[in-house]
Order: sequence, then structure tokens, then C-alpha cells
Amino acid sequence: MPHTLHASPGLAAENTFAPPVITGTSSKEALDILFHALLEVARRHEPELEDVLHGNADISAFTPQLLARALQVQGIWFQLLSIAEQNAAMRRRRQIERTEGRGALGGSFAKVLADAKAAGLKAPQIQGLLKDLRIRPTITAHPTEGKRVTVLEKFRRIYLVLRELELPRWTERERNGLMNELRDQIELVWMTGELHLEKPTVEREVAWGLHFFDETLFEMLPEVLYSLEETLAHLYPDDSFEVPPFFQFGSWIGGDRDGNPYVTSAVTRTTLQRNALASLCRYREGVNGLGRMLSITERSLPVPERFREELAAQLAESGDARAIAGRNPGEAYRQFLTCVLRKLDATIARNEGQPFKGPDYPSADGLINDLRTLERGLTDAKCASLAVDLVRPVRRMVEIFRFSTVRLDLRENSTRTTRTLEALWRRRNPGRGESPAVDSEAWKSWLLTELARPRDRDQNFDALPEDARETLATFALVGEMRDTLDREAFGAFILSMTRSVQDVLGAYLLAKEAGIFLDGAGTEICPLPIVPLFETIEDLRAAPVIMKELLAVPVVRRSTRWQGGVQEVMIGYSDSNKDGGFVAANWELYKAQAKLTVLGKHVGVPIAFFHGRGGSVSRGGAPTARAIAAQPAGSINGRFRTTEQGEVVSFKYANRGTAAYQMELLASSVFEHALASEREKEAPARGEFDDALEALSGASRAAYVNLIQHPDLVTYFGAASPLDEIALLNIGSRPARRFGARSLGDLRAIPWVFAWSQNRHVVTGWYGVGSGLQSFLDVRGAQGEALLRRMFHECKLFRLILDEVEKTLLMVDLDIARDYAGLVPDEAARQNIFALIEAEYALTRAMVLRISGAERIAERFPLYRERLEERLPTINQVSREQVELLRRFRSEEDEDEREAVKSALLLSINCIAVGFGATG
Repeated sequence: MPHTLHASPGLAAENTFAPPVITGTSSKEALDILFHALLEVARRHEPELEDVLHGNADISAFTPQLLARALQVQGIWFQLLSIAEQNAAMRRRRQIERTEGRGALGGSFAKVLADAKAAGLKAPQIQGLLKDLRIRPTITAHPTEGKRVTVLEKFRRIYLVLRELELPRWTERERNGLMNELRDQIELVWMTGELHLEKPTVEREVAWGLHFFDETLFEMLPEVLYSLEETLAHLYPDDSFEVPPFFQFGSWIGGDRDGNPYVTSAVTRTTLQRNALASLCRYREGVNGLGRMLSITERSLPVPERFREELAAQLAESGDARAIAGRNPGEAYRQFLTCVLRKLDATIARNEGQPFKGPDYPSADGLINDLRTLERGLTDAKCASLAVDLVRPVRRMVEIFRFSTVRLDLRENSTRTTRTLEALWRRRNPGRGESPAVDSEAWKSWLLTELARPRDRDQNFDALPEDARETLATFALVGEMRDTLDREAFGAFILSMTRSVQDVLGAYLLAKEAGIFLDGAGTEICPLPIVPLFETIEDLRAAPVIMKELLAVPVVRRSTRWQGGVQEVMIGYSDSNKDGGFVAANWELYKAQAKLTVLGKHVGVPIAFFHGRGGSVSRGGAPTARAIAAQPAGSINGRFRTTEQGEVVSFKYANRGTAAYQMELLASSVFEHALASEREKEAPARGEFDDALEALSGASRAAYVNLIQHPDLVTYFGAASPLDEIALLNIGSRPARRFGARSLGDLRAIPWVFAWSQNRHVVTGWYGVGSGLQSFLDVRGAQGEALLRRMFHECKLFRLILDEVEKTLLMVDLDIARDYAGLVPDEAARQNIFALIEAEYALTRAMVLRISGAERIAERFPLYRERLEERLPTINQVSREQVELLRRFRSEEDEDEREAVKSALLLSINCIAVGFGATG
């Protein structure tokens, strides 16, 4: 095995643990410390693995058990490498801020707002943009995360200890103690194991999602808002701003029923209660802390009369005024906080279904108002700094997370909702046979008639099939939990596989039948946003026509106005890519957004987009700022929702500094896009760029479709990748296929991308690009080449596509891919498919370099190349071992030996995913 793990020969030769002090901003010192700690753990438990860490072991001779350990230690090293890189990145950002000022930090509010002020933007314009700002990253229900929560916690502790070691204040004894703790945490990771031994339940996925709120997000998101307030005060000192809680988190965990039979209405109810409890307990902790700190006596500071009156009202409401006042005599602020704490305790008890005495908080608004009262009382007492520094962060937390932590989306497939509607039709039309075809005018007419008809208040759904009852029960839960938990407990109902206006109207009708419509002044309104999800290329193309018809329906327009005047539409990056390839998907997504944006303006209902992205490039993963900047002008308007999946969540939000940076980067990028859209209204049209992208999209899609529709592809893909074996990883609760069929069409996008990246083909991120570019040049010649080079420098979308293609090409290794192809027993299928991939790869490399003018792939991204080159030797070795493990696993007949091989195989899949930093 080549030398791959980051340790200098001199350090590798040492037999004692004498780590260097971290002094610079590079990651080398941190890497050396982590390497030595891991090396010591390996020597203690598996001395044979020391050579693996040094990069000179012949692991092909290992037993399956020892090979599994070798793969585990390599996976741990990749995690430690990422920790060191994150730590170094944070140090670089702090160094820039210290030496050049916060305005020099790309992706910061300071940079974006300084540029805005320099461009002449006035305070009222800034306030207007802030008023419309709505940002909601949404953690999905398919985490595809190889790391268990217990392992995430240990890696978090390693990061914190590494940060502590940067400080120069420690004595040698204290420093040695930190080093021992670091090694202990690595040892615990070693002994814990990263693989899920059984498929996680939805409840465990909920715990996984809440982990990041407990560790970082509850605390750091209010800090992000404070950073914006501070920047505005600095740049516009003569103006005041109201910064709303524009940044919130959504979640699909426990609400995503699409293809997951384990998400029931009961599971969703439990999820909502657990989400609420997480935030309530955090608020209790915050209020308790305020009570400890605000030990202000009226002997030292007179209590303002207005606050004294508020306190008297709180004490009277509590029913225990004498005891509360007696416990903290003369300490008005502590007495007030005791009343708040008691109401919080009652609210927690109510949420848990426990008996409670005294008043509670019916909603988060009451707690927010009480905290505002406390802030005002301190400010009136000339303690404004205490109000801002101590109370406001807690109040901000409640405004952001309310009594739900996240806004839980419900998601269901249109196939399931249609079955429920058909069952309703049959019940209301006994003896009339089957319902009309769902794409017929008769079906649409029935839906519109039912939506306009007064609802029977005493409906009984017992006679419906179980699936239909369950779907309606989930909708009914919305009305119940909005009333008893929090009005913002839910985000939206996402209708996947939306193919027609009937699909969306059907979701409205189910919401009405379940009793969640509001009846204001005799006019029915759906309080739950119904969001169509357009996933395939054909669906994206149909979206403008569907939405135009939908937004003409009175109940839809009324509901949209009540919900805030904006209609949300979700667009899917994963299935569109799987359907048409990388270039076609990006272009069709762009066109759909542009057309829908124009439509929204025309009909007077702005359309906001929910971007269904994954972590990998093939599923929409791209640098945040550049991905947002490449969206059509006017398509964001300060509103941005995006999915956050699996390893992306842990990468962005596992550590506080990184989480704060990522959230500010997202918010500032959205704000910057809104500013740019204002300027681009006057920009000249780029019709020639659009024409070129249309041509490139068509030609690249033709090449891609030629591959995925090849009669040998299913045979090839199943054998030449660990597609079926990925399902054994137990990294998500839902099945890999929506309806259990064995076809590419029904295969989810995550395993589709995951398997292609494991076998080093990675066709989902580049295939067809070379053919598209070649076809364009064949038709347009030298003028076409000049146009493409101009687009490379001037067209944000085209540049983003080529940049991400280049990065993906670095992950491809055709020599290793050929080894995987050797697993295909059908020689003709093997040769036919691999020949197509080999030819397209060579063409794509040549064409991309020709347009970019570069001498080698991805030379514009030195940091990316450096990170990947650090990992590739080990990844390549593991990939080759995986080929042999697949061969053995598929042929082994002895059950005990097969189980041992399986463990090593799954660790190899995990190791490669961790090395690349992406699964699906």
C-alpha cells in the first residue's frame, strides 16, 4: 500500500508520543497530533495496523477480520483529516478577520453589506429586503449518514480538544492531559465502531437530527442574527433596523412518508412532541441561567414602575405569589423569571402528557412576550447592555425555534394521495365502478366540485382502506398540533411526483376532508402550504403550465394570500439528473425557475423555490455562494429553502464555528442575490447564452440517455457496483426503492449516485458533457468555441457546470473502474458499457480543457486538489480491496465467513464515502 496517511517520515519513525505544538494556521501541526494519537491507539489494539497507517502494509493478505479493522482505521483517519481541515479553516478565517477586518471575509454579512453601501443602497432599502428575507435549510429524512450519533459526539469532542491545544496558556502537565483526552476519544471511536448494526428506526433518525440542534444550532443561530445586527449598526450608525427571525430550520425526519412505510401519523405525532421538548428544555436551561445571573436587588437598582406592574400580574397569575416573592425578596427580575420558569415547566409537562398545575404557555408567543417584557424592564432600569447581552439571545432563540425546534414538512407521493382520493370517490359514488382517470377532465371536475362543497363535519373514514385512513390521519394531525403545540410546528406538505394540476388539487381536498381548512367569514382556506415537487425533466417542463392553472383556482389563491402571499414550488436536482444527466438537469432547473418567476409576476403571486439538493455534485451539491449566484435573476427574492442531507449536515453543523460560518454564508449569499437581481433587471438579455445552453443540454442528454437506456446497463450496474450491498449499511430507515420494483426507474437517486461514486465511474456528474460540447463545436465551429469560452467567463451557470464537472472528473479512476467492470459476468455487457464510459470520459476531459484553456483538470481549485490528493491513494487502495470483497461476498457459501466478509465490505463502502465526503 502506498504511503498515504499524513505523517512525515521523521514523525512516522518515532516510537513515543511527542506531539508538536499547534502554532500556525496550516493543518499540518494538527494532523501530526491526530496521526500520533491514532498510531498509539493502533499499536495498543492491533499492532499489525501500524504499517497500514504508515502506508506500506500488504492488506490483501489480511484475514477478513483484520481487513475490517484496517478499513476502520482508514475511515477514522479520513474523519480526523476532515476535523483538522475544519479547524484550520476556522483559524484562517479568524486570522483574516483579525488582520484585515471582517469585511475582508468572503461570505460574511460585513462584506455583502459593505459592498451594498458602496453601491449606494440606503437603509430603507436594506430594511425592505430584510422584511422579505426567509431562509430555511431543511434536514431530510434520508440522512445517508454513515456515522452514528455516539460517534458524532466523540468526533465533536476531538475537535474541541484540538481547538484547546491551540492555546499557548497550558502548562506541560495540562497539555499532556489534553493529549491523553484526545487519544482516549480516538480510542473510544475505535472501540465503538461506526456501522449501524441494524437498520435505524425513524425515532433514531429524529435523535440524529436533534443532535445538531443540541450541540450547535440552538446557540449559534441567534449569534448569526446578532452578527447581522452588529454589522448594520456599524455600517449605518445613524439608522435603526428591525432584524426579523428570517433564518429557521425545517425537517423531513418523521414527516417524510414518500416510500417509507415506517412513517405513520403516530410516528409523526411523536416526532413533533420530541422536537417540541428539545426546544422547551433548551429554553428552560436559558431561563434558568438568566435567573442565576440577574441577581439584581431593588436596594441597588430601583425597579421601573412598568416592570413592577408586569411582575405583579405574573405573580397573581402564578397563584403562588407569596412563596415566589419570599424565595427571592427584593429581587424583582428573579421573581419574574421564576414565574416564567414555572410556566415553562407546565408547558413541558403538558407536552409530555403529564399533569400540571398553574398557567402554561399556549404557544411560543407568550414566552417571547415575557422575555421582551424582561428586556424592556432592564432597559428602563438603564441596564440595556444586560438586556441585549443576556436576555435577547434567549428571546431570539425562542423566536427562531418556537415550540417546535424545526418546521416539520410532511411529504407524500402523488401515487399514494391519488389512491386515497380514489377510495373517497368510491365511497361517495357507490355502485358506479372505478373513479375517472386521474388525468381526465372528469376527475378534475370532481376535485373542484368537492373543494367548493361544504364539508360534512361528521365524516367517518372507518370504511376506507387502511392506507387511505392513515393518509387522512396525517393531514388531521396538522390541525390538532397547530392548535395544541405551535402554529409553526409544520412547514408544508410536499407532494412528490407532481405530474398535473389534479395532483395538487387532490392534496388540497385531502387537507379539507381531514378538517384542517379554516373557515374565515365563510371562505375556506388551507393553512398548510401545499408544495408541488417537480422532479424529472418532463415534470420541470410542465411546471409553468400546471402552476398557471393551479394559481387560477380560488381556494388556492385565498390560501396562498393567507399563508403570506407566496406560492412555494420544490424542484428536484436528484431525479432530474438521474433522468437527463448533469448538463440537462441544471439547464432544465434553471429554465423552470426563470419561467415560473415570470409567471408569478404575471399572475400576481410570487413563486419561491425549495431546492431539493443532495450532498454530491450529481444531486445539486455545489459551493453555497456560487450555487445561489447562478440562479436566475429574481428567482430568489430573499426566499430560499434547500434540503440538507446526511454527511452535509454533519460537515456543516457538527461544530459551532463551522455552523455559524455556514449559516452566515447561506444568509449573506441569499441577500447578495437579491441585491444582484435588482441590478440585473436592467442588464441586457443573454439570448445567445441561453441558445447555447439549450443546444448543449440536448446533445449531452442524448448521450446520457443512450447510456442509461442501453439494454446492458442494468446488468452492468448491478454487478459492477455495490448497489445491492449499500442497502446493508443501515444508514437510513427507508427502502432504496420507492415501490420495491427492480428497475432503474424506481431506484432512488441516492443509491444511484452512491453506487456510481463507489465504483469510481461517477458517471452521474459528468457523462454526456463531452458529447454535448463536441456536438456544439461540430455545428458552430470556431465561432461556437469562442462563444463557449466567453460563456465560461461571463455565464455563471455555465461556469458552475464546468467547474463542478472538472472536480468530479478528479474522482474518476478508469483503471479502478475497469476492476469493478470485471465483476460483470456477461462479457458482452461488460465490454459494451465500459467502452461507452471510457470513450465519453476521454472526450469530456479533452473538451473541458479545451473550453477552460487549462492544462490539467481542476487546476483552478488548488485547495480541492490538495484535499483530494491527500485522500486518493488510500481511497484507491480501499476501492481495489472492495472489488475483491464484492467478489468474495457474492460467491461465499459459508455463512460465518460471508458475515466476516460482509463486515469488511460495508466498512470499505463507509471508508470510501468518508474519504470523498459524500454518499448519495
